Amino acid sequence: MTDAIELLRRDHDEVRALLAQLEMTQLEASTGQDRADERERRRALVLRVVVRESAHEAIEEQYFWPVVRRRVHDGARLADEAVNQELELKRMLDVLDGLDPAAPRFEPLLRQFTGSGRAHHEFEERRVWPGVRLALSEQELAELGAQLEQGRRLAPTRPHPNLSPEPEVLRLAGRIAGATDRIRDALAGRSGH
Repeated sequence: MTDAIELLRRDHDEVRALLAQLEMTQLEASTGQDRADERERRRALVLRVVVRESAHEAIEEQYFWPVVRRRVHDGARLADEAVNQELELKRMLDVLDGLDPAAPRFEPLLRQFTGSGRAHHEFEERRVWPGVRLALSEQELAELGAQLEQGRRLAPTRPHPNLSPEPEVLRLAGRIAGATDRIRDALAGRSGH
């Protein structure tokens, strides 16, 4: 079984790598090589960020933050802060998901998301995860990791900033949103997950 923190760390690492690729393509675009194929590559990278980050935030809200609230010292405050950060990230992703990379708003919003996303990941890694490691046994971390892995299979592939972040609501509404997202993805020929 995968340790919950290691599973979440892999997600963070994957998103950081995608953001770095987006930054590189932005630099290439700024040097005058902005062609249709480059815009399509950026669009595909954004899609991968949207899919990965949407699923990541959904499983955290359903499984991880409730454990933090119950078991970690000052967990309610940490979880509230993180969920508020995640809501803002989902709002930005929701807009980015519908923008053409050539749109004037795209680059500033992508830069804002990149900065906020990195700050959020750092908050989790430095402020939350150490307390989780202290509060949970290796077995509990493995069990939580299994819940996160299972939850990811049904998680949304698009941001849903208007869904309540309450775990009980998300377990049902998130599954419905996830199923709807996968149907929409299939109909649109949208891959990335």
